[in-house]
Amino acid sequence: MARGQLILVEGLDRTGKTTQTELLINRLKPNVELIKFPKRDTPIGKIINEYLTNANYVLPDQSVHLLFSANRWEVKDQITKLLNEGKNVILDRYVYSGVAYSAAKETPGMNWQWCFAPDKGLLRPDLTLFLTHSDSRGQAQRDGFGEERYEVGSFQDKVKSQFETLFDKIGNPEEVKLLEVTGKSIEEVGAMVWNQVQTRLNCPNDEFKYF
Repeated sequence: MARGQLILVEGLDRTGKTTQTELLINRLKPNVELIKFPKRDTPIGKIINEYLTNANYVLPDQSVHLLFSANRWEVKDQITKLLNEGKNVILDRYVYSGVAYSAAKETPGMNWQWCFAPDKGLLRPDLTLFLTHSDSRGQAQRDGFGEERYEVGSFQDKVKSQFETLFDKIGNPEEVKLLEVTGKSIEEVGAMVWNQVQTRLNCPNDEFKYF
């Protein structure tokens, strides 16, 4: 049995990432599993959820970053098992987000290299789709923006810059596809996403890759 494909959907906040992930899941049913990071129902994930939703919960930036990385390691074996069973696994956020958001804080000593180090050895997605928007300030006006501590327009600009650095330094052009969603409808973006996913599914790869 050929293993399933590991497909990552990344994006800045409020670029329609979750909507597109749900559409993709519906297209791939029943042979698909969704894993959203941070995975908040694990022991470490519960700590992360408290941090994200409670402004009074203070932790050092270094500790927060290592918690997010540990959360990804918590689920590594589960992902591998699903793929070996032939399931396609869709990830909603993963290593790139973890590194970009932490490095964007500009905490002394926490450059992208430091932030990336704990994730070395995790599974590398077969396909990464990054939804990007040229108007991050306009996106900040969308309903619900600002409900969690990282949803601030100026911070999102820094996050976008870090994503670009990561794709250049550790990304593979054959695996990472940037999708510009500015001015596009949900259906138009969905067609772009599906086109990339279909291409990936038509070129299966049985070997696992690692960061």
